[in-house]
Amino acid sequence: QVQLVESGGGSVQAGGSLRLSCAASGRTGSTVTMGWSRQAPGKEREFVAATSFGRAYYADSVKGRFTVSRDNAKNTVYLQMNSLTPEDTALYYCAAGQGSAIYYFNGREYDYWGQGTQVTVSS
Repeated sequence: QVQLVESGGGSVQAGGSLRLSCAASGRTGSTVTMGWSRQAPGKEREFVAATSFGRAYYADSVKGRFTVSRDNAKNTVYLQMNSLTPEDTALYYCAAGQGSAIYYFNGREYDYWGQGTQVTVSS
């Protein structure tokens, strides 16, 4: 099993920035891909970004504003979020999977999920 613990959520005004972190523990050899998804109130959970083998994939809605990165030595993945808008308000989940990131970009369900961290952007 893999445990994922997120941190770094909070409230920010539109145009601001936040950085999320997610630390993995347990069978981290299974975490080929680490990434982020989000769920806004009344909406389905959606893919945000993921990385594996040095490559990153982004949802169109965050491309150019968000950056996903990974520190393999620390088994940690980050999501730097800039130019935030109220539409980015959501519960952000860290996720990990045993396949390459492109599979999760294309809709495969992740194998492991964190508990989520709230991001609220006010106008």
